[in-house]
Amino acid sequence: MKNSILTILAVAAMVACKKNETTNVDQSTDSTTMSAPADTSMNMGDSATTAMSDPNAANSTLSAQDKKFADAAATGGMMEVMLGQLASTNATNATVKSLGAMMVKDHGKANDELKKWASASGYTLPTSLKADQQKKYDELKSKKGAEFDRMYADLMVTDHQKDIAEFKKQASEGSEASLKSFASATLPTLEHHLMESEKAKNAVK
Repeated sequence: MKNSILTILAVAAMVACKKNETTNVDQSTDSTTMSAPADTSMNMGDSATTAMSDPNAANSTLSAQDKKFADAAATGGMMEVMLGQLASTNATNATVKSLGAMMVKDHGKANDELKKWASASGYTLPTSLKADQQKKYDELKSKKGAEFDRMYADLMVTDHQKDIAEFKKQASEGSEASLKSFASATLPTLEHHLMESEKAKNAVK
């Protein structure tokens, strides 16, 4: 009888030991498993904090040339669309009127592409004309008939000569790849605009 009791106690002790070992292993496994998400959470938190503290981090990759070009392209594109809308309405010469419609369409498209780039890059473009551009717009708006046609055609020739020079400079000297690509891709359209503007200028001499 004593032997039976001793045997039962020994078995019970062994079972208890094994249970404790299993519990310790499980706790150890749980502890290891829990530590991984905690570390991941910390890393994600650090990234979020960095993004919040510097939402325009992409701006740091833009050179002075990139920023100058982006600003000039934005205000110049706005002016071309506004002047084109005036020409579509106020021009008396058919060639000048169609030139205005072309400017609204093509520069409107280029403006949208530039805005997409700015949004992706975290860069804020100007949203209004510069003082000298506003002055040109106001002056053209006050003209009528043949005088309007001549002034608009002259403006389109001089503005596109300037635009082409600026876009060529960005295509060769810019730092940001997608902005350089935008400049290169837009150049053929600007060169076509210059050619059509010269035709319109000759048509209203």
